[in-house]
Amino acid sequence: MSAILEAEPAEGGVLAQNIIHFARALREAGVPLGPGAVIDALAAVEAAGFGDREDFYAALHAVFVKKHEHSLLFDQAFRIFWKRKGFIEKLIAMLSPQAPSQPEPKAPEAGASRVADALFKSARDHAKQAPAIELDARMTMSGVEILRRKDFAQMSAAEIEEARKAISRLAMPEDERRTRRFAPGGRPARIDARRSFRRSLQPGGVIDLEFRSNIDRAPPIVALCDISGSMNEYTRLFLHFLHALGETRRVSTFLFGTRLTNVTRAMRARDPDDALKRCSALAVDWSGGTRIGEALARFNRDWSRRVLAQGAITLLFTDGLERDNLDRLKAEMERLGKSSRRIIWVNPLLRYGDFAAKAGGIRAMLPYVDSFRPIHNLASMADLCRALSEAKDLAHDPRARLLAAG
Repeated sequence: MSAILEAEPAEGGVLAQNIIHFARALREAGVPLGPGAVIDALAAVEAAGFGDREDFYAALHAVFVKKHEHSLLFDQAFRIFWKRKGFIEKLIAMLSPQAPSQPEPKAPEAGASRVADALFKSARDHAKQAPAIELDARMTMSGVEILRRKDFAQMSAAEIEEARKAISRLAMPEDERRTRRFAPGGRPARIDARRSFRRSLQPGGVIDLEFRSNIDRAPPIVALCDISGSMNEYTRLFLHFLHALGETRRVSTFLFGTRLTNVTRAMRARDPDDALKRCSALAVDWSGGTRIGEALARFNRDWSRRVLAQGAITLLFTDGLERDNLDRLKAEMERLGKSSRRIIWVNPLLRYGDFAAKAGGIRAMLPYVDSFRPIHNLASMADLCRALSEAKDLAHDPRARLLAAG
């Protein structure tokens, strides 16, 4: 990077061209940037007079990053684009017909696929011009099936856009329950005395009885979503799922990191992207730390009586990695369980096959939930829709997991 930074001043030359190229890569990766932001970045770099990598990072970050969730993409793109060595070698490797042998690859980091797609888009477009090779794909998985099974954190920007469209097409649960409220008509379950007496006052002399029956209504959903840094790549798509779910029933949404934020009104926006933009503006602790016990305590104290009515189902979206004050966490989870019809805990960590409930926070929360499910791809979201329609989810009962762990 030092060779690039010291090449020419910001008003023109290699550095300015590289900043423009870097801004284009960020835009391809999903960070909204316009020409004005690029001009501001050039002016900021010129005015700051940076002396090292950290100053340069801070100057570009201050101009290009406007939302908490874009910090991760910026960090990934900056580390790849402004690397001292290896950038040219990566381009050559992508353009070569055969890539050199590599050691065992590490698991992709969150957001890395989108950044790589943006940085190497030109190389990918160039590769598309090569002669096509026809393969027999009768025994391979379709693109739709691959997308359903792919982890959200490993998706590219285009795949995330396809996932959002697929979420809007999910078959939402149909779990209407009989309530204690009545409405006119329906099956003759109870005589409607008030309407019958009014009918008797009309001329004719014959009293026609009116009836009313129970109302069938889907139970409301209360979602408590963790927005800490470790959950960032999954929270946004889960909020898209909640937005789609809100079209068929009443959904109350709360975000928590270091504090609890009610974003129910923001989630009622017709456009899901607009709804997430409003949520991001309200949640100032996005991609920060997490305090699960404190957030649950505030919810139980200030909101549980308002939203946990009519047999509400609680969706708890968190990894459960809490280490402070586990006794308080147990007490608040017990109180939440007594106020909810069911608690369904969805946890991205369950995507690992060798997951074990060893963390103190997870073991403190598991006894008070009714279902413990993964939430890391489209297939797991479809399974969650089916689970919401079931009265009892025996296949994902956390008590069996605790007994198996000893």
